[in-house]
Amino acid sequence: MRWQWLRTQWRLLLRTERPRQTLAWWRGQDTASVALVCVLVALLTSWPWLVEPNLRAGMVAPFTVRAPRDAKVVDSTALEQRRQQMLPRTTVQVVDDEASTLLRQRLDEALRAMEAQAGSNETLVKPISLSEGERRWLRQLTPLQRTAWERDVRQAQLRMLSQGLAPGVADNQLLQAATLQLEQQGEPGRGVGARLLVHALQGQSNLRSDPALSQRRIEALISQEGIPTIAVKQGDLVVRQGESISPQAFDVLDFFGLVNRRPRPLAWLGHFMEGLAVCGVLILLLRRWRPSLEPRQALLALAALLAVQGVTLWLGPLASPILLLVPPALLLAQGLGTSCGLAWLAASSLLWPLPLTGVVGVRLLVAVAVGAMAAMAADRQRSRAGLLQLAVLLPAGAVLLQWLLLQGRGLPGQLDLLGEGLMLGGLLMLGLLLAPLVETFFALLTRARLLELADLERPLLRRLSCEAPGTFEHTLMIAGLAEEGARSIGADVDLVRTGALYHDVGKLHGPQWFIENQEGDHNPHDTLNDPDASAAILQAHVDEGLKLARRYRLPRPLADFIPEHQGTLKMGYFLHQARERDPHVPESHFRYRGPAPRSPETAILMLADGCEAALRSLPPNTTEQEARQMVRRILEARQRDGQLASSGISRGELTLLIRAFVRVWKRMRHRRIPYPIPAHKAFSA
Repeated sequence: MRWQWLRTQWRLLLRTERPRQTLAWWRGQDTASVALVCVLVALLTSWPWLVEPNLRAGMVAPFTVRAPRDAKVVDSTALEQRRQQMLPRTTVQVVDDEASTLLRQRLDEALRAMEAQAGSNETLVKPISLSEGERRWLRQLTPLQRTAWERDVRQAQLRMLSQGLAPGVADNQLLQAATLQLEQQGEPGRGVGARLLVHALQGQSNLRSDPALSQRRIEALISQEGIPTIAVKQGDLVVRQGESISPQAFDVLDFFGLVNRRPRPLAWLGHFMEGLAVCGVLILLLRRWRPSLEPRQALLALAALLAVQGVTLWLGPLASPILLLVPPALLLAQGLGTSCGLAWLAASSLLWPLPLTGVVGVRLLVAVAVGAMAAMAADRQRSRAGLLQLAVLLPAGAVLLQWLLLQGRGLPGQLDLLGEGLMLGGLLMLGLLLAPLVETFFALLTRARLLELADLERPLLRRLSCEAPGTFEHTLMIAGLAEEGARSIGADVDLVRTGALYHDVGKLHGPQWFIENQEGDHNPHDTLNDPDASAAILQAHVDEGLKLARRYRLPRPLADFIPEHQGTLKMGYFLHQARERDPHVPESHFRYRGPAPRSPETAILMLADGCEAALRSLPPNTTEQEARQMVRRILEARQRDGQLASSGISRGELTLLIRAFVRVWKRMRHRRIPYPIPAHKAFSA
């Protein structure tokens, strides 16, 4: 009996949580894309357990640790500081062979220039200045003597380079060193050679730093001076839970083997499955509360979740929960509804990768509270101005709430909170500027966008009012009925009103074929006298309406009203005519191609469309009870025909719709007082 009761409760729960209307169909590749992004979110969420140590300096300690025994631990921070201090005075330099080769080539060029100068009677550019006696000496040198002198100069340069030429040596000191290297030469050969060496080596260096030798010298000096250590006694408090881990505490934890640097497959797998489950539940909730959810809208929610995870892992403790959670929650609540925004906020807070202790936990709590308020307020804003006010009030409330909760808990400073509030306001303002682009790319239909599209001065609605005035008046009447019906059952009033304005725009392709636009008794269908052609014309107003919706870039939820307000209804008049001629004509030839209504809003419009003409045709003495009976017959006929099967409208809601339609009819048929109008006088009504 107990298992039977549990099974019954489980079935009731599934029935309650099942979407009331048919889910939008996703292609296989769309489902695969959503699943792939879910896997990416799960991988990023579980990344710290795969490649990062479980503890690091600066993070909040998840537990309290006391030293298990006496020990001396190397202080890595002090050791690194000592290395940095020794680095400038322990750099080891070695001779760079490539630089030495270039300097020898420079001396060879200078010697060739001196040889050319000695053998020419013309004035040439000289590498060094020579006196008259030095020029005579150069000319008197035999080839053998010149070769010996040049060899001595090159040997002197080689000895200087092998010792290492430091950069920035003064010219007089360099000249003195070159003169000493040419002691065996007499004058003027010694002076000319020394000046040539200064010319070739001036401002140059053939030394480079050797990091390996420098590091060896540093380690040797550290060993001589002693390695800095931390003395720990058994029972000493290393770190307390909830406090930040200092570099010295991290060294002690690492010494006692409490820092795990190896991959933890089981922990990683657990967090990976957790991330995957949260993403899956998020998608289920989005489709539960918005059955018409498109794959790109699901990808938008998952991409926002992925961005939050990535930025949080990148910034670590510096990541601000308010800046990361509030703007996406506000955007998703605007485009997909409050429930979807709250579902995303819950998923992102559950997958927050940092430990929720101390200040981080309080700030995340504040972010969730502010994000929830933003999500609940966003769906009620009916203009961009209202959203602008929200972008100002939310940061102010977030700063105030954080200041109140963080008092005495390590408040980072008033200026930090103010800066965070200003950044949040800037992000929300930027979101308002980019909202039209996001709405277009991801097919989001915000409240403000709906109200903009309901403006009767929009080009498509102006065309309808001018080219098909009867259809336009019919549209306004249906909009009134559908709006009242949507309000009675809690459907989206703005979506129904705007969808009603566009549902018959396809009649612009031939207004004269529809009775509300015909003047007098002439009906072109009588002249056509072909039921099949007339049925094709009626179907064409749906097809042409979809073409106009694409041309004028109507959002998909509005374009859905065009085919779904007719569903798969019978074209009863022309079916009757066709069967008078051929009783075996299939009924399917005289039905609209659909689809049937897939949301409560499109179903309300279908029912309002069916009741509008019937209610207006009732005689003046019709009672409210008779009107209700007539509306009930129309609605039940639509239900029996299967038009409401995928709409999610229940039988109880049909009763509420009947009452709402009759209320509108009562307002439509109010009587006017017949004023007597004498001749040559006019009275205002």
